[in-house]
This record gives sequence, C-alpha cells and structure tokens, in this order.
Amino acid sequence: MTRRFSGLLRRVLSLALSLAVLFSSPAQARFVAFADPEGGYDVAVIEHLKVKVPEAARQAWLEAERGSWEPWLARQQGFLGRDLLWNPETEEGTLLIRWRSREAWKAIPEQEVDAVQQRFEQLAREATGERLGNPFPLLYEGELLPQ
Repeated sequence: MTRRFSGLLRRVLSLALSLAVLFSSPAQARFVAFADPEGGYDVAVIEHLKVKVPEAARQAWLEAERGSWEPWLARQQGFLGRDLLWNPETEEGTLLIRWRSREAWKAIPEQEVDAVQQRFEQLAREATGERLGNPFPLLYEGELLPQ
C-alpha cells in the first residue's frame, strides 16, 4: 500500500469506529463533550423538566409531545436529542433535553417556545378531554451538566 492510501484508510477506519462507538454508547455518554477548535470543550447542557402526568393520561402526554415539541425540537440549532421518562410512583414525567451548548438553547426566542407550549397544551386537552389549562403542569425546570 502506498503511504497516502494507508493514511486515508486509517482515517476512514477511525471515523467508522468513532461512529460505531457514538451510536452504540448509552445516550448519556454520547453527549458529554464536543471538541472545540480552540482546544477547549463545548460541554453539552441538559434541560431538565418534570411535569405531572397521571397514569391514566400517560398516553395523552406522549401523543401531545409527539405532536408539538418533538418536531419543533428536531428543527432547532444545537438540539441533540431528548429522553422522556415516567415515574409511576410519583406520576411524573421527566424530560431530559440535550443541547450542544447553553447558548444554542437559550438563543431560542421565548415567543417560539410559548407558541409550541400552546400547541402542546391544545393537543393535551384534546387527548384528555379537559377544557382549560395545561393537563400536564410543569413541576420543575432546571439544567444539568454532564460530568
């Protein structure tokens, strides 16, 4: 093999191995840090939300999420993914939303977030039969930094 081909092959194999590790690793490990061209790290931030989700309305919550937040988040700059979890003991939904950076997350205009939230609440009311308000009220809002 020529030296040039050998170097190219090494890079292709390295990329393939990196992708295999990336997509086979637990979600938590996948987004810990991203190399910054300046030599530092652009650490992912995780938006952490908890909402009240009664057991009888769990499917309605998931449907409202799929019809509102899921497609909107997929279009956002810096969005990396999210996990929806449900605790049967407390009847709470936990949302872990991964962002490439805090700046990307916080750069989203509040009006856009409000519009998506209104759509979510409309879908949730339709699915639960409630007439007013948010069937899945926010209980907690915070952020986490992977270590």
